[in-house]
Amino acid sequence: MSLSWRAIFVHPMQAYLISPRTHRLSSIGGGFLLVRPPYSRQGESKMGNVNTGTQVGSYNADAEAKRRARGGFWLVVLGAALWGADPLFRVILLKNLSSAQIVLLEHIIIALIAIPVLWKNRLELRGLGWRHVGALLFISWGGSALATVLFTMGLSSGNLNAVLLLQKLQPLFAIILASLLLKEKLPRHFGKLLVVALAGTYMLTFGFTLPIGHWNEFIQVGSLLSLGAAALWGGSTVMGRLMVGKLKYETVTSLRFVLALPLLTIITWTEGAAWNMPSFGTGEFALVSLNLIGQALLPGLLSLLVYYKGLTTTKASVATLAELSFPMVGVLINWIVFQQMVTGPQLLGFLLIWVVLFLISRQQSASAPPIQS
Repeated sequence: MSLSWRAIFVHPMQAYLISPRTHRLSSIGGGFLLVRPPYSRQGESKMGNVNTGTQVGSYNADAEAKRRARGGFWLVVLGAALWGADPLFRVILLKNLSSAQIVLLEHIIIALIAIPVLWKNRLELRGLGWRHVGALLFISWGGSALATVLFTMGLSSGNLNAVLLLQKLQPLFAIILASLLLKEKLPRHFGKLLVVALAGTYMLTFGFTLPIGHWNEFIQVGSLLSLGAAALWGGSTVMGRLMVGKLKYETVTSLRFVLALPLLTIITWTEGAAWNMPSFGTGEFALVSLNLIGQALLPGLLSLLVYYKGLTTTKASVATLAELSFPMVGVLINWIVFQQMVTGPQLLGFLLIWVVLFLISRQQSASAPPIQS
């Protein structure tokens, strides 16, 4: 069967159609469109009656939306996975510094990069309302500092396994808040995928064992502190989605680190731990300095830049499951670097989470809806 129109692919992003009758050249972007030429015989349609631009434009827009949504989802996965590299640097730093001191120094290093970015994008800040200021403080104070403090207090004042188990409820808080604040609608089969993902994270931590002996172990101060930390971490995902709908992702990342500095300074000062930095010019000082910079740039700045970039086209309710790449990478690093064996249940949990991430990425048929600011 011969075609009346011939498509010549001249450029990867542009297709050209040449009519063998008129030798007229028509251009369409991102795909081939075969239409019949303008016959004058009875029963044949005129070329002028064929509206090609709208069809091709709509197709290209849908394809681009799918590509951006899937790409954004996997950027969130990558950003959260980079958090798992934290132990590579923190183990060495904890020999000389407390956790609060490490986090404070990390934020100071990142602030040196973030402040010039904020100055460049300062005009963006003029349109912020109290709602946005509250969201930024929630991210920088609640999600970064207070959640970590609450979780650490929970580990030291309650049943360890109960605290870890309740922390796994973080995605539920994010999904509920995303529904209430952002009016997000969940993708198809999301409830089933959520259950599978939570089962996977459970196996990563506890395997097939029951971590508690009695339900009374949940009714402790440590459990409440763990729930508070989970709510703050889940809420930070939602507030981050709110802010990337208002500001550039680079600006949101910079504000998260800069705004946290005052609170981290107070926490570190209140802690009263001695500063045990090695002597300047020694090999140990160089090692600590390099690890501080690596800690700040890789699981700190780079991870959040990638994370917030992905969040611009990803729903918060979906992003909270993408964040499960964090414990997965943690298990891998413990196995590869720290020689901790991976058990069968952990491997099963690892595979379950990957299956969920893959299935959710297949459902990302459109970008996340714009946020009403």
